[in-house]
Amino acid sequence: MYENKTEELPVKAVLACVDTGEFDAEASIAELAELAATANAEVVGDMIQRRPTYDPATCMGTGRLEELKEQLDALEAELVIFDHELTGVQVRNIEDILGVRVIDRTTLILDIFAQRARTKEGKLQVELAQQKYRLPRLTGLGTSLSRLGGGIGTRGPGETKLETDKRHIRKRISVLEEQLEELKKHRSFSRSRRRKDGVLCAAIVGYTNVGKSTLLNALTDAGVLAENKLFATLDTTSRSIELPDGRSVLLIDTVGLIRRLPHNLVEAFKSTLEEAASADIILNVQDLSSPEREAQAEVTRSLLSELGCDGIPQINVMNKSDAALHRDTVFEDDTTVIISAKHGGGFDRLLECIARNLPETARRMKLLIPYDKMGFTGRIRAAGKVFSEEHTEHGTVVDALVDVKLIKEAEQYLCKE
Repeated sequence: MYENKTEELPVKAVLACVDTGEFDAEASIAELAELAATANAEVVGDMIQRRPTYDPATCMGTGRLEELKEQLDALEAELVIFDHELTGVQVRNIEDILGVRVIDRTTLILDIFAQRARTKEGKLQVELAQQKYRLPRLTGLGTSLSRLGGGIGTRGPGETKLETDKRHIRKRISVLEEQLEELKKHRSFSRSRRRKDGVLCAAIVGYTNVGKSTLLNALTDAGVLAENKLFATLDTTSRSIELPDGRSVLLIDTVGLIRRLPHNLVEAFKSTLEEAASADIILNVQDLSSPEREAQAEVTRSLLSELGCDGIPQINVMNKSDAALHRDTVFEDDTTVIISAKHGGGFDRLLECIARNLPETARRMKLLIPYDKMGFTGRIRAAGKVFSEEHTEHGTVVDALVDVKLIKEAEQYLCKE
């Protein structure tokens, strides 16, 4: 049966930014272009205005907005994306001048997140962030319903609808928060159960599009969506792998980070990001081929610190070595590993590094246990893992992963060879 599928055509967009010196405007607008492409927009131009402060009414100066309008007409663009958070009043005023739809950086990111969320929790988190972002902006947009201002004769259906909308959004926020709180309790219970069962966890964190999902897939065949796009995956995935020392560790993928990640999104996804705060080790994946690697790594470190992860061992995983031109500027050590998740290079060293930096919960040991002490072998098996047994005239030679609580007792049976 023939099914006619028509792909949505890209929207022609122009990017706008006011450079007040508070961040690197050139780098930020380049990232905004990537975000726009991810959201299916075709970036046909951009404009940066340098000024000491934002214009409270229009963000960008009205003179430059007139220039921007001419650029829009010439390029036949139908959307302007500002690299800032705009108020409802600013959006309305800018749209009045430009005559096209205007959105800001946060709205764009929220739109991408809405497209990408797959699980129930992911969808709830995105909607919560959207509703919290909309609420304070309703007032600015709503005043367009009564341009004459306050006073007698101006209170009517428009104002009533605004208040109704506000009440509806507040109610919806409350419902979403309750549902997420239940999911958070479930996640917290799962974390407690893992700790009780002695399950080791490694959280994979990092900037968006550095290859976190590709790494998880390569190590575990997890089947997670891995595209060369920003925020290709939002939902937490976990898979277990075995380390060279015989221990198992649960790898947990987390949502990608970005410069100036909207506060509402950080709040909404905090329960997901908290997986990092409860991990035994953190894999900070970085794109070795990106000229922005250091700045991106700092964004990740800053958020990890905010989440209370400072005391957790961290490994810097330098990915995309196959595409890096200056990999010789980074040196491997006990906490830095160079890999290619795409081609599988450096994985053995990565796993060894994880094992070395994890807190000692068990140790692989070769023991000669006398036959009259075979009960100890049973205790090892119950708390750890026995890889092989060989019966000899002096006792049983056991290759085992010994739980930390039994290591001291086991040392008396160490093979002398």
